[in-house]
Amino acid sequence: MIDQIRKLPVSRTSVEYTGKIWAIIKDTFKLGDHELTRDYLQHMGAVAILALNENEEVLTIHQYRHPVGANLVEIPAGLLDFPNESPIEAAKRELLEETGYTAQNWSVLCDFCTSPGSSSEAVRIFLARDLTFQGFDASNLDAEESELEPRWLPISILLDAIVSGDLASPTAVLALTAYKSLDLDKLRPADAAWPLREHLIATNRVFEQ
Repeated sequence: MIDQIRKLPVSRTSVEYTGKIWAIIKDTFKLGDHELTRDYLQHMGAVAILALNENEEVLTIHQYRHPVGANLVEIPAGLLDFPNESPIEAAKRELLEETGYTAQNWSVLCDFCTSPGSSSEAVRIFLARDLTFQGFDASNLDAEESELEPRWLPISILLDAIVSGDLASPTAVLALTAYKSLDLDKLRPADAAWPLREHLIATNRVFEQ
C-alpha cells in the first residue's frame, strides 16, 4: 500500500489570511456523502539537506525558532521560492547560503508532509556528499538566519539526542533516521519526479508570493 493522490471536488474556497510565506485557506468539498469544510495552511513547500563528510559527521545549523521559543539543532533547509522551482537547485542554494558548502554527490533521501492534517507543506530531503567549503559569512544573512552557526556533529551524537528527546527538528529527525534505516544504494536521483508536489501545484495548494 502506498499514498494515493485524490482530486475531490471543491465547491467553495476562500482565502482567510495571507502572510509573507503562507496563507490560510477555507475549502468546502465532498467526501463520499458528506460535505466538509476545512481550514488549512497553504505553504510554499521546502527542501532540506542531510550533508555528511567522510567521517560520518553531519553538517548542522543552530537557529532560533520563535513559535517554540528555542534554538534548534537543524539541518540546512529553505523554502522553494516559486511553484516550479527545481528542488535540487533550491537545495544547492540553501546549502551554500546557510553553511558555505557545495556538494558533488546528491540524491533524494525522502519526501514528507510536515502536518498533512492542517498544512499543505511538502518537504524533499536530499542526501549530499563530497562537500567543499566555499566560505561562509553570517553577516550576509538577516533576521533569525543572522545567528546561524554551521557545525559538524557526529551522527552518533545526533541519534542519541533523538532517543533522549533532545533533538526535535522534524527534518533533522527524519533525515537522520532515514539515513540509518534505508538502503542507500536504492535512493532516487537528485532530479527524481515529485508527484505529490506536482499535485499540490495543480490543485492550487502551493502558496505564491
